[in-house]
Amino acid sequence: MVICLIVLMPVVWIVTVRFEGNKPSIVIEEPSPYIGKAQSLSVTVSDPKSGVRKIWIGLVKDGTETVLLKKDLPSAGLFRGGKDLKASFNLNIEPKSLGVTDGKAMLRMFATDYSWRNWMRGNRAYLEKEVIIDTTPPNVDVLSKIQNVSQGGSGVVIYKLSEPCDKSGVAVGNDFFPGYSGYFKDKNVIMAFFALNYQQGPGTRMFVKAIDLAGNTAKAGFRYYIKKRNFRKVSIHISDKFLNWKMPEFNVEVSPDSKTPMVDKFLKINRELRASNTKKLLEITSNSEGKLYWKNSFLRFPNSARESSFADHRRYVYKHHVIDQEVHLGLDLASVAHSPVPAANNGKVVFSGYLGIYGNTVVIDHGFGLFSTYSHLSGFDVKEGQVVSRGEIIGHTDSTGLAGGDHLHYAMLVHNTFVNPVEWWDATWIKNNITSKIKRIKSYN
Repeated sequence: MVICLIVLMPVVWIVTVRFEGNKPSIVIEEPSPYIGKAQSLSVTVSDPKSGVRKIWIGLVKDGTETVLLKKDLPSAGLFRGGKDLKASFNLNIEPKSLGVTDGKAMLRMFATDYSWRNWMRGNRAYLEKEVIIDTTPPNVDVLSKIQNVSQGGSGVVIYKLSEPCDKSGVAVGNDFFPGYSGYFKDKNVIMAFFALNYQQGPGTRMFVKAIDLAGNTAKAGFRYYIKKRNFRKVSIHISDKFLNWKMPEFNVEVSPDSKTPMVDKFLKINRELRASNTKKLLEITSNSEGKLYWKNSFLRFPNSARESSFADHRRYVYKHHVIDQEVHLGLDLASVAHSPVPAANNGKVVFSGYLGIYGNTVVIDHGFGLFSTYSHLSGFDVKEGQVVSRGEIIGHTDSTGLAGGDHLHYAMLVHNTFVNPVEWWDATWIKNNITSKIKRIKSYN
């Protein structure tokens, strides 16, 4: 009996372990089914029981098979299987260098393990994946006319793509403004609102950029003229009365050894909290709805006096010393206390809440990357997700946040770039620079 067990146990081990019947696993990771001029392909093969023996990858196009990878992995010994239970490979596929033309193709892969199955050839896994070879960049045809843009100003470019693209829009310096389809019947006609920030003057490079589904990139220039602007330099005097009134509103800690705690707290709020709040605002405005809500000119806050200009360069003065400097990227508009604030145009509320130095704030998405913001409010008459109409009351003015008195801080952004709101108040400017360009593309509407 003992002899039988001694003989039987190795047989059972061989049958259950070395003759195991699980196929290797093949996992392929790629961003899309398209292969462009150069496509990186990551393949992982695993076989936790017998180890990986062989991996083969090929590309089949028009009946011709091109070998991309052929790899034999080492054995750990007859009774131990393969050395590698898992193996990963990174391939860089360049169709043109391989002599493969554009069009539909098949990516084929197979792998074997070190099992004794199939007359010692192991278990075999097979995987096929349809791909499209595309090494041709898209064609970009700019349809809109010359752009006349001021520093801190806005514009619109309309262009037609030869194929659907994964990403397209207008590049302005290092900034990128995505284009949107859906306004015109032809889905390949794209509209992109763009902007120059207050620092971008003449010499700033602008062009349309498109990246297709295979990663091929095309660029197209357009005619433009950039008008230089000089921005005001103003002094804001900070008093102890203001500090004692405003600083308790903010939960900001300063060093207990500070000899001027209120001033230090103000500086921390004006620098660090301002940067954090602005970053949050830019995150809110980084994604816009692909629907053009707004019509006609934007409504100015009624019966108000403008207390600041766009991109004022502010110096903060305390006891005759300049203690800080910031750029004010909006307009301060004052009326009577707690004045009702209307939505400047049709849109969807994407933010309604407290935002540090901006206080109670409402942000409205007008579609295609255009936003308006309303800050220092007493509260909110709207909620996030609500669609509002031009002139609809969204709140009332107050002095919440880092405001020295009751007023509305009004700002506008294109995508995530602050722009001069005065342009959007001007019906003539909108006609000449925006709507006339849109209406001119009649054959695609």
